[in-house]
Amino acid sequence: MGKLILIASGKGGVGKSTLAASLGVALARMGKTVCVVDGDVGLRSQDALLGLENSVVYDLLDVARKGCALQQALITPYGAQTLKLLPAAQFARSKDVRPKALTHILSELKEKNDFVFLDAPAGIERGLRALLVNDIDETLLVCTPDDMCLRDTSRAASLLERKELPRPRLVVNRLMPDLVSAGEMMTAKAAADTVELELVGEIPEDTTVCRALVNHRLLMDIQCEASEAIRRIARRVAGESVPLPAYGSRRAGWFRRRLRKPLREVVRR
Repeated sequence: MGKLILIASGKGGVGKSTLAASLGVALARMGKTVCVVDGDVGLRSQDALLGLENSVVYDLLDVARKGCALQQALITPYGAQTLKLLPAAQFARSKDVRPKALTHILSELKEKNDFVFLDAPAGIERGLRALLVNDIDETLLVCTPDDMCLRDTSRAASLLERKELPRPRLVVNRLMPDLVSAGEMMTAKAAADTVELELVGEIPEDTTVCRALVNHRLLMDIQCEASEAIRRIARRVAGESVPLPAYGSRRAGWFRRRLRKPLREVVRR
């Protein structure tokens, strides 16, 4: 029996879907059997992130309505035989997928894979609530290190607790080490302490991520700081003990601080 991991966030734009796809690729390359389930019904993205946008025939809703067998809907990225994707229905609503059908699908996937990643819609509204089945073994909440996102993350964690799901763990994304060392951005540990969640990983801001997306490349095929950080998270998810890098925790030197440009306010006339 495998492990079902929900990937969620309190707000959009924090890199949740990119993390879900990249963790799937990373664990598959570690020899694990992995299935990524796109739970963002109506706004699917995992097919594009995994380079499979032209391979989708059936989707999650087709399987839920028994329009096809589960194996017919699963598609495999090129060169990754141990990784499967169950795409979301692009022209549907979250309420179209019945909870009993979803539970049955996820249970079957858990039996056949080491890890199943369920990529949830951003926020805490109906789309996320429809995915909160009892089979979820772990939740990774993805956030950025700012007060607004942490506030929404705290609300998402509270929702999961009310549904009696395991206490989520936190991934802090888009850290800027220079801002952290200058004291303008909180560390990943400080962010985790703020929302009282266990920190499972931290990922620095990396323009390579955007370049990979616009060039239709898998992030995990590119050597960069972000992909290395995701590999460390994948190893922790798999049960390994891997130290956290603590980006920006060292205070910048005096000379570097002197060269830093201050914020300039717009003068209104």
